[in-house]
Amino acid sequence: MAIHAYDEAYLHSAQNILGHAVDFSVMELGLDPDIFGSAFCVSSVSKQFASGNPRYIAGMNGCELARLVIAETHTPFADAADVMYLDKSPEYWSGWALAFCQWYSSRSFMEILTVVPLSRIIAMYPVYHEMDISQFSEHIEAQIQEAAPSTKLRTLRSNCGFSQSKLSADSGVALRQIQLFEQRQRDINNASAITVLRLSRSLHCSMEDLMEPVSVS
Repeated sequence: MAIHAYDEAYLHSAQNILGHAVDFSVMELGLDPDIFGSAFCVSSVSKQFASGNPRYIAGMNGCELARLVIAETHTPFADAADVMYLDKSPEYWSGWALAFCQWYSSRSFMEILTVVPLSRIIAMYPVYHEMDISQFSEHIEAQIQEAAPSTKLRTLRSNCGFSQSKLSADSGVALRQIQLFEQRQRDINNASAITVLRLSRSLHCSMEDLMEPVSVS
């Protein structure tokens, strides 16, 4: 079962806010979508949004969110009045769909947009906007896994400079179990809490950081 950073009750609001933020930034402020997408990724705004901070997913509108990103990252722009349209543009849809993908997969915005930039998501609008959002999410997840097939456990272990044997000795988790997790022959999402906790402590990360995204069904 996927672990989501915030309750589904806030999801519609989060999607709406990020949709309007993208639409406002691109259509009104004239930013290239990938410039805004990159600024959003490196800003603290994206991290607060992904973690479900109520201020960011429910306590402001899209224009306010966009301006926070631009101000924090010092992104040049041509100013314009705050405006949000009832008609939903491809730019709005891209932010709306991106918010869902991030919430459902529990990946960071950086992970998603590094593989599938915002301009490419906008270009998917004609094909995907009338489909169930799950089909779009499955498509994005497939591209991410193809681009970076390593499990989160393997990536974090490598980043720490641990061999599988070293991690086993340090965490007390059986070497064969670690191998099976990294080979995707055993699902770490279904592992016991104590196993994941031991691994997370050795790798100095949260338990959630080791969880693998699940496909939308």
